[in-house]
Amino acid sequence: MRPLRYSINMTVDGCCDHLAITPDEDVHRFAMEQIARADGLLFGRVTYEMMESAWRPPGILADVPEWMLPFAREIDAARKYVVTSTLESVDWNAEIVPGDLETFVRDLKEQPGGPLYTGGMQLPLALANLDLIDSYEFLVWPRIAGHGPYLFAGLTQHVDLRLTGRQDLASGAFILTYEPVRD
Repeated sequence: MRPLRYSINMTVDGCCDHLAITPDEDVHRFAMEQIARADGLLFGRVTYEMMESAWRPPGILADVPEWMLPFAREIDAARKYVVTSTLESVDWNAEIVPGDLETFVRDLKEQPGGPLYTGGMQLPLALANLDLIDSYEFLVWPRIAGHGPYLFAGLTQHVDLRLTGRQDLASGAFILTYEPVRD
């Protein structure tokens, strides 16, 4: 079974506003390596549109440092699945998730291949409520934002986690990886 990993950047006070965080070279390298291992990216509409506007060529690519380009190439080439009720079509190596989210993701996880990754806020909440996330990866920035949005507001049940990894970055950020504790 292909595992589904949720990954997100956040401040130490739990803010997940991408404008509150300034990713550095270490984080881009780490994210590029993760995406390179993924067989697919599962995005909600908002995350898909945000990533497409930033990373689909030509996007912002002419204005970014050289160290961002490997990440840009990996995310551009990655297979993407988009959960949306408002978009009628997508491209950028993407397809719209048809029908029931739970059925689609369970079927996708059962197919042969490597890991699947998701990000964002609303889709991971739905996936957590369906117990479909196999690991959680939090990239925690040494910043207090003092505002939200915050993770998992509206979660219908507790998700107990077991720490499976920690990586410190030169910037002072660190990456915590957890797996759900399942009976």
